[in-house]
Amino acid sequence: MEQPLHRQCHRGHPAHRRRRHGARLDPGAPAAPRHLPGVSAVAESDPKFISIEGIARRYPAPGGGATTIFENLWLQVPRGAFVCIIGHSGCGKTSVLNILAGLEQPSDGVVVVDGQAISGPSLDRAVIFQGHALLPWRSVLGNVAYAVSSRWRKASRAEVEERAKRCIDLVGLRGSEHKKPAELSGGMRQRVGIARALSIEPKIMLMDEPFSALDALTRGTLQDEVRRICTSTGQTVVMITHDVDEAIYLADKIVLMTNGPEAMVAEVVENPLPAARARDTIHREPDYYTVRNHLVDFLVARSRTFRDEKPQDYDPRHPPQVRLGAAPEPPPANTIPFPALAKGRE
Repeated sequence: MEQPLHRQCHRGHPAHRRRRHGARLDPGAPAAPRHLPGVSAVAESDPKFISIEGIARRYPAPGGGATTIFENLWLQVPRGAFVCIIGHSGCGKTSVLNILAGLEQPSDGVVVVDGQAISGPSLDRAVIFQGHALLPWRSVLGNVAYAVSSRWRKASRAEVEERAKRCIDLVGLRGSEHKKPAELSGGMRQRVGIARALSIEPKIMLMDEPFSALDALTRGTLQDEVRRICTSTGQTVVMITHDVDEAIYLADKIVLMTNGPEAMVAEVVENPLPAARARDTIHREPDYYTVRNHLVDFLVARSRTFRDEKPQDYDPRHPPQVRLGAAPEPPPANTIPFPALAKGRE
């Protein structure tokens, strides 16, 4: 049976429970500014809000030695940015996300978030997995409230319920607060997962292909919701995806990783589409197909050959920043220009 909210909010505070959250900000340091979900916030300029510095991930190989998934990986994510990481299976995308979450330790290197090195999980970093990972015996409100009470342990029952309901409303689930996960569709369950992540007001939201198991219509609706929420709150997001169109629609920057093992960041593509883009008109944007063709070309061909054909000035500490723009494609070599045809008929 689900416990009442007031019992969720007034648990003891043994020290070992606090240690489970990993690295925390220095209690003596000034607290980072926070905002309530649904309230617009202006992101401060901070190009190194997330700094991935030379990380590697290696696993023991059969017969001895080690398999290097990736190494010497460097990447910087500004505060308030929405970053998608794209690459083929086996390139280490999920490992990068797990290291950011503090669920795995890098074999080499370090990840710094807001000036603090990551040493373990923290409530400052919320993770949305491919599966909803909800507690089946709790209602929608109970699942979200449990997260709220974990962040604000001394909050009253009314405060916890207010914050939880605010986030539930934000993802469009008003009226479903008392339903159990078994009573919800797949898309609704994932909305609860998003509400739960937003409820703790994380510095970073980490998303591991959160919509991959959903049907196309539900996936599109949730993409719209995530974009609306992140745009209005200034939430910093790092997301793993295999969907090129999803990355173009959601991301400010798209990180392209080469094939593994020994994967690397080939380049970071800055999305040239306007911030106020809409799903039903995005394909009419002048730069849409320029960006899409570039990403598809990388996944089909260059992700396999980049390691051997990378530019001589390639520096893994500073992966190339690619800014694409609309440009007319040159006609095939055997095509006669239209003016020449007209002239020949005179």
